[in-house]
Amino acid sequence: MTELAEAAGITVRTLRYYRERKLIPPPRREGRIAWYDNHHLARLRTIAALLERGHTLGGIAELIAAFEGGRGVAEILGLGGAISAPWSRETLVRLTPEELLDHFAGEATAENLAASLDIGYLAVDGEELVHVSSRLLDVSRRLVREGVPLPVILAAGREIRVHADALAATFTSLVREHILPEAAPPSPDAVESVQRILNRLRPLARTVVEAEVALAMDRRVRADVEAWLDDGVSPR
Repeated sequence: MTELAEAAGITVRTLRYYRERKLIPPPRREGRIAWYDNHHLARLRTIAALLERGHTLGGIAELIAAFEGGRGVAEILGLGGAISAPWSRETLVRLTPEELLDHFAGEATAENLAASLDIGYLAVDGEELVHVSSRLLDVSRRLVREGVPLPVILAAGREIRVHADALAATFTSLVREHILPEAAPPSPDAVESVQRILNRLRPLARTVVEAEVALAMDRRVRADVEAWLDDGVSPR
């Protein structure tokens, strides 16, 4: 215990107090010998860092209990509503297997159904199928009617999702580093401030993505049409 306290830069008395408050896990015991390891030292250093940032021991104890109990920090700070509020504006669509067949005719094969389930577009709820987005369902149906095979649409959807995740990661990194307040005690004012920030950022994120995709489509479509004309292909 003395070696652990020295490594953590605290007194043995403080270490005992942390143990009594259950801020650190109990040591591994072999007979009368108590063994502490790097996990205990890391916990003590975390406690010290949180204390420096203004957290109380009571607040730290709650954070630790939440992590060990599977609760998230957002739940403790009252941010669950702000974080779980959807950024998308999608509407779920419930379909019977027969309705799905009507939408996609001969394209509603077992293979395409499995691919849709795998990518997350469809889920099974009892005897019904649930599509994650009425807009994506409508776009898929229209593309099929234009002659694009459904397997190609699903493959494109999988690729688009990868790029969408990368876009979201870029935007959230920018927000985390430059907009969200620095770590602070979980006060009601700090929670309210973060909620207001997240609410303001939702339309901004949508605007950036929609504008960039539209501009990219302008560039790519113009280039493809010019290449098509240069090849001497005449419109039908």
